[in-house]
Amino acid sequence: MTVPFKIFFTTDIHGSERCFRKFINSAKFYDAQVLILGGDITGKVIIPIIKNANKMYRAVISNRPREVAEDELNVLIEEIRFNGYYPYITTTEELAEIEAEPKGKERLFRLAIKESLEKWFALAEERLKPLNIKVYISPGNDDDFIVDEVLKSSDFIINPEEKVVEIAPGVEMLTFGFANPTPWNSPRELSEEELEERLTVLADKMSYEGISIYNIHVPPFNTPIDQAPKLDSNLKPVVEAGQIVMTGVGSKAVRNLIMKYQPTLGLHGHVHESAGIVRLGKTVCINPGSEYNDGVLRGALITIDEKKKKISYQLTVG
Repeated sequence: MTVPFKIFFTTDIHGSERCFRKFINSAKFYDAQVLILGGDITGKVIIPIIKNANKMYRAVISNRPREVAEDELNVLIEEIRFNGYYPYITTTEELAEIEAEPKGKERLFRLAIKESLEKWFALAEERLKPLNIKVYISPGNDDDFIVDEVLKSSDFIINPEEKVVEIAPGVEMLTFGFANPTPWNSPRELSEEELEERLTVLADKMSYEGISIYNIHVPPFNTPIDQAPKLDSNLKPVVEAGQIVMTGVGSKAVRNLIMKYQPTLGLHGHVHESAGIVRLGKTVCINPGSEYNDGVLRGALITIDEKKKKISYQLTVG
């Protein structure tokens, strides 16, 4: 292990190409030997770019209509990608056919995810492989299972999902991307009982002799890093006395696991608005938060000084 050994962790970039490029650049910027992207890596929306008969291209981005000429098309495409959306050039007729197909939108969405991730992973390999940087990327609760297929096809990116891996001598990491139930019925959700069962299987595989890291997407329940707006039956934030009511949305199973096994670090995400660092017993739990929609990469830099037997950590914004 080099001294000091640095790990850069981020999460919840939700398809933002700007954030992914910053993630790649963080290796040099922070002099990190390991990069970890901890889930919810894909976007949620396809933005159709409709080509008109007059060779103009029309799209609606965040409820704002845009129309550009062909020589401005690439600028529009980049704007869409940088905001975490997937551009798709089409015609009015083709779009109608896709919408009429029973699973047309789903097929198109999965294709967009696949093509975007393949491009990202190729860029990461090109930039980071010559530097001997290890890159760990795993899915989160919002990520479609097509993500696993693309990760598997990469010869460079390491998918540590539901495994225990040694990321450096004496540094082992457990990774799990599923979440407890949410109001959004996301692709990867489990009951608290199922979460605890599967996490315990992983936790029991760790030695805990050196530095142990729990890279678990959902944060522990009822902590400063799991607070989100309380929602009513219409999924609208509850407001009392003019203030949005906040509530814990993390996992009780994750909290129980951390309290039982006391790993060195917990790396979490999932709750964008609850960036912070908190201790549960001897364990330091970190949620860097997320501002992907503004192109801002929030992260955490973990520095391990083996000679001094010291670990330091700081939240980053860039």
